[in-house]
Amino acid sequence: MSIFIDKFFANTTRFIAFGILLLVAWIFSVLFEHSLESIKAFGFLFITEDKWAPNLEKFGALPAIYGSVISTFLAMILAVPLAIGVAIFLSEIAHAKLKAPVGVSIELLAAIPSVVYGMWGLFYFVPIIRDIFGGVGISMLSAGIVLSVMILPFMAAITRDAMNTTPDILKESAYALGGTKWDVVKDIIIPYAKAGIIGSFILALGRAIGETMAVTFVMGNVHKISIDLTQPATSIPVTLANEFAEADSALYYSSLFELSLLLLVVSFTIISVAKFYFLRRKRVI
Repeated sequence: MSIFIDKFFANTTRFIAFGILLLVAWIFSVLFEHSLESIKAFGFLFITEDKWAPNLEKFGALPAIYGSVISTFLAMILAVPLAIGVAIFLSEIAHAKLKAPVGVSIELLAAIPSVVYGMWGLFYFVPIIRDIFGGVGISMLSAGIVLSVMILPFMAAITRDAMNTTPDILKESAYALGGTKWDVVKDIIIPYAKAGIIGSFILALGRAIGETMAVTFVMGNVHKISIDLTQPATSIPVTLANEFAEADSALYYSSLFELSLLLLVVSFTIISVAKFYFLRRKRVI
């Protein structure tokens, strides 16, 4: 009987694992099918062209790709140090009575709907950016700040849990040898929890690059590439959210689907490169 249960369990988990792969392949095939008209019309120029003019049926994805990558990069730059600091505080510094309420509060941030983050950013961060830098305040910088707040609880919670897996014997041995708390965190906890910490960054990266509603409120929908982060911009999710319902031609509709396909490819590529780079480094170490 136990052998039958083991085989059933193994086959079930195998089916679920392959089912996930099939689901991803199915999503890709649907997006590719609806993108064919745009691919045939523009080819590789769709990625390198910077002009998006639906009235002229000219569609270039470069500004949207640029906005997605830069806003995500800004969010990670802002959120990673904060997430690591919060995780270290909760796992090693905070009083026992403080760990639970602070930890739960941070985790609850992840339950706030993205549209609420967008409205909060629109009415709080946008005026601040406008007062400091001028302009309208709706910008790439505002989007990066809102995204950083959104992904912070994911990274902080997972990083804290990873740090909590460090055996007490390792930390106590380091203290016994004269190590300070900083020495223990730097040389014992972070190396031991490295896999979980990097995993939290990868998950947050995937969340940030595909976020839609929060970014739509504070980024604008201007198809223009600018190194000035205080200017309105766009991203792939913002373009899809603002324009999908307005597509009035087959080519316009297909171009938006190709944007969706690019978002899937860009997200998959970035996360895969980060993951395989980490695995390679882990094998070398």
